[in-house]
Amino acid sequence: MRVESSATAPTRIAVPAPAKTFGTVQAALGVAAFSLTFPATAWGLEGFGPWSLVAVRSVLAALVAGGCLLALRVPLPSRPHWPGLAVVAAGVVVGFPLLTTLALRTSTTAHAAVVVGLLPLTTALLSALRMGTRPSRTFWTAALAGAAAVVAFTVQQSGGALTVADLYLFAALLVCAAGYTEGGRLAGVMPGWQVIAWALVLCLPFGVPAAVLALSYEPVHLTAHSVAGLLWVAAGSQFVGLVVWYRGMAAIGIPKASQLQLAQPLLTLVWSVLLLGEHLTVAAPLTAAAVLVCIAVTQRARG
Repeated sequence: MRVESSATAPTRIAVPAPAKTFGTVQAALGVAAFSLTFPATAWGLEGFGPWSLVAVRSVLAALVAGGCLLALRVPLPSRPHWPGLAVVAAGVVVGFPLLTTLALRTSTTAHAAVVVGLLPLTTALLSALRMGTRPSRTFWTAALAGAAAVVAFTVQQSGGALTVADLYLFAALLVCAAGYTEGGRLAGVMPGWQVIAWALVLCLPFGVPAAVLALSYEPVHLTAHSVAGLLWVAAGSQFVGLVVWYRGMAAIGIPKASQLQLAQPLLTLVWSVLLLGEHLTVAAPLTAAAVLVCIAVTQRARG
């Protein structure tokens, strides 16, 4: 069902109390899906080049999303929603996958998971700026402490200086947080699954030629791991995970959803050991736990 809205102040969809409980479950499922993204990307890079992997995953996810939209005869979004969908597409569909994939060529998934553990803080910050709220001093103190912990970790792990992979990861934080924030806002005025579906379809005209070009330049070596990794990041992370994530954010709000994302870096650390056989340094789980505490404080400070 389409919800009509004005260009300046769209009317939000009312969320019944029972739906909030289900929203929490959906947001948690989204976090579980996202926690597998880095290990699946590492698998995908075993057979695909970074540009091919990102382009093909975008095309596959867009085809699934477009098929769902056509099957359900979903009307086009209202004109005021398209700029927000473009932000979601740029941040979540293109920016974050591309930047993290480039980073994972030289970074371990455990290292990347700790750095991207700052995503809830970044999302909460951009959400506050986007919504015009003023976080408390406690919020800023905890946010800066979490950022300092991650920067210290990355510098220590990189031998005293940030690497190109770290710069990719920090840039990925910003673009993904912008996409999450705008997607969470849009999910309050239109069904959450349609937010990511339309964002994916919006990228399809660019994704197809990009995939053809990338595949023509980057060699492909299909293996069980590379195919499984591609299918997961396309269907699991890029579509299904974002569908339940945006639906969850719409039901319980961006700040509370961000609290659930506390578990994502620690889950990714577990997957990196179980699926990739990586060996963790003591600093990785300790930094992830420190960031978890900082984020918990920011969420409490926000009320």
